[in-house]
Amino acid sequence: MKTTPVPPHGRPPLHVVQVIGGGSARVCAHVRSLTAGLVARGVRVTVCAPPGTEPDYGFTGLGAHFVPLSCGTGPEAAAVLRAVCADAAVVHAHGMRAGAPAALALCGRRRTPLVVTWHARVQPAGVRARLMRLLERRVVRAARVVFGTTSDLVDRARRHGARDARLAPVTVAVTGERYGGWPGGRYGEGPGGADDAAREKARAELGVTGRPLILAIGRLVPRQGHTTLLTASRAWRRLEPQPLLAIAGEGPTRPALQRRIEAEELPVRLLGRREDALELLAAADVAVLPARWEGRAVVAQEALRAGVPLVASAVGGLPELVGDAALLVPYGDADALAEAVAGLLGDPARRRGLAEAGRAQAATWPSEDDTVAQVLSVYDELAQGS
Repeated sequence: MKTTPVPPHGRPPLHVVQVIGGGSARVCAHVRSLTAGLVARGVRVTVCAPPGTEPDYGFTGLGAHFVPLSCGTGPEAAAVLRAVCADAAVVHAHGMRAGAPAALALCGRRRTPLVVTWHARVQPAGVRARLMRLLERRVVRAARVVFGTTSDLVDRARRHGARDARLAPVTVAVTGERYGGWPGGRYGEGPGGADDAAREKARAELGVTGRPLILAIGRLVPRQGHTTLLTASRAWRRLEPQPLLAIAGEGPTRPALQRRIEAEELPVRLLGRREDALELLAAADVAVLPARWEGRAVVAQEALRAGVPLVASAVGGLPELVGDAALLVPYGDADALAEAVAGLLGDPARRRGLAEAGRAQAATWPSEDDTVAQVLSVYDELAQGS
């Protein structure tokens, strides 16, 4: 029988409202982890999010109350939140799209503090860029505390006038122990056993028996850098054995990418949306992340925990996240990307070294429990001061 833990020190349960403005897997996974930890500590949690997130992330199954929020960032969404937050001790919005209606809902309620976690930076152009700056400024100034998932987001929040901006430990639930990632041997070579058999099966299904597998995971949109990745793949055609670049993900740029792959006869396969995308890392020799901007990228976390060598863009929060445990190249530099990957494929010892460094780096990251504890300490601080 499921029971709700007794709140500490005999206090009534703290009511915290978590607000999600979009369906980002990274944000939803973080809120799910945070919700589970808060409920376990006796906090009453309400999650307001797009309706489709509940079946995928099961917030109610964790003991939270779920309220569908599908009204965008304007007054209608604010009206829904105003009712939900009537008895909230703290409202925690995740991202600018969530922060805007939350700030509007709390307008005039000085006793209900707003916390905003800035997970990622959107980089529009033209008029949209100016509107985004205005939105960012309004949200960070309305918040009592802004958590930035990277140092550059913390600095940006401060430039926008945030009263209190802090670097947030945000750890997405990952289970590195499920991986067999054995980089460093011959292509497809593992230590044996059931995990090895699963890896071999995955490689065989992708047609990479006896040849290297390079894996990218991400939505097929311009900011993910797939155009640069295809350009880099031209150089890999000269390698022996010739590697396969597999890209897991779906999105609007798929038709253009597929046309280019066929026209240039590139050694690339678009896998589409894969439920087992992260599990495919166990079968990869090298993972690539050529995005224009990333914070605490799930793919990077998973690759390092799995001991899979990673080549990524030196952007956003990635240098902080990976340290010296991955190879970083300038965003958009196809030659640097091609050279870094080719160098790893030709150097088993270097791959083994990065595998060990990746696991060691991952061990330094805050745990889910650390994240929940820090966030809850901020909630308590704000609730007691309101």
